[in-house]
Amino acid sequence: MSDNLPEVSKSITEEALWDSLPHEILTHVFLRLPIKSIITCTSVSKTWKSLIRNPSFISTHLHHSSNNDLLLFRLCPKPLAKAVKQRERIGDEKEVYALHWDDNTNFHQYTTFDDFPFHGQSATGVFRVVGTCNGLICLADDLNTYAYNFILWNPCVKKYVQLPTPNFSFRTTGPYTAAVGFGFDSKTNDYKVVRFVTPEDGDFEEGESSPKVEVYSLATGKWRVVTAQCPKCAVRDAMSVCQRLQAFVNGALHLVCYKRTQFLYFVLVFDFEDEVFREIPLPKHSDMFYWNWVSILAYGNSIALLEPGYLLHTLDIWVLKNYADASSWTKIISLDAQAPPQDISRPPSGFYRKKIPCAKAFRKSGEVILETYKKRLVSRNLETQEVKDLGITGSKFSFVDPYVESLVLLDKPDLAVTNYGKVR
Repeated sequence: MSDNLPEVSKSITEEALWDSLPHEILTHVFLRLPIKSIITCTSVSKTWKSLIRNPSFISTHLHHSSNNDLLLFRLCPKPLAKAVKQRERIGDEKEVYALHWDDNTNFHQYTTFDDFPFHGQSATGVFRVVGTCNGLICLADDLNTYAYNFILWNPCVKKYVQLPTPNFSFRTTGPYTAAVGFGFDSKTNDYKVVRFVTPEDGDFEEGESSPKVEVYSLATGKWRVVTAQCPKCAVRDAMSVCQRLQAFVNGALHLVCYKRTQFLYFVLVFDFEDEVFREIPLPKHSDMFYWNWVSILAYGNSIALLEPGYLLHTLDIWVLKNYADASSWTKIISLDAQAPPQDISRPPSGFYRKKIPCAKAFRKSGEVILETYKKRLVSRNLETQEVKDLGITGSKFSFVDPYVESLVLLDKPDLAVTNYGKVR
């Protein structure tokens, strides 16, 4: 044992040397390291581990990482998508999560999260991605089912939180429709998942009752019912997997809703800080005949609506140019099914909805990522109309969103989160 004393002494001396560096210098160095290297540094010494897992450093790192332009792609391999569609037993093919650089010169892959830890845990075979925020990915197992499996996952640090069963369920409410949103409350530094639940009892009429609203707080680990009264409206559920049903912008969740009594469509806004509701009128000349197919996306610091035209031959894109001015809705383009990108020739007649490209996300440059009829993912410049093939094949369950690498969840105690694997 005495033979090992010099090595032990050397190790203690080196650790003391590293620990003697001022925290300001260490922070400066850590912020310039790749996130995988930062995780490795937590094993160097207790001091480094304490510094990196400090909520203040995690917040500083998040702010520093926000300058990186990345896009998250969730893709489902064909065998998996086919098995889910035909309700067959899924095999070994997993959901694919990958990050790509979002720049105008190339679209190189930055990294992939190969070890998807929830394979086989979904009631339908595939999770729905509710949204992303500050490196967290919110997953819901609610496609055509009453399952209550909600997850907040940070693949960068290989940690996730399994949410408890919500207050409103089939057992407590009976048949219902539900919409789910996800975002961040900057006032309390808390991440929240919101559910809008509309009971469908014997007297149910779509759009004539107020949804019940509940919020899950990551800080408390619990669901609670929102006390503010939600307007009477119909909120779409997760049946339409091809559409984006919610957009988190400026600290608030945005959903397209419908009031039956006034035959009025509007954007319902739920403020995450004050937990109150407000409404944004839709464009006066917009066509909501097929409102179930309308998507809402974040567009910079504002929102955009993507709706099929009355004859289903076009995809109209409306942008709220000035977020604070509801009269600033502007139609920036109307994409015809025959315009690029197109995969097939236009039939002489018949139902034509699926031939129109499906909008997935807006890039930082303002270009829109579209999924064609044959599931090719392309980027279209809405000013020059130039179309770039991204070399990525999507599926019915494709999801695209801006993404920021973060250390969120790293500061949570082991009892509050689940760890899996090692960051490599």
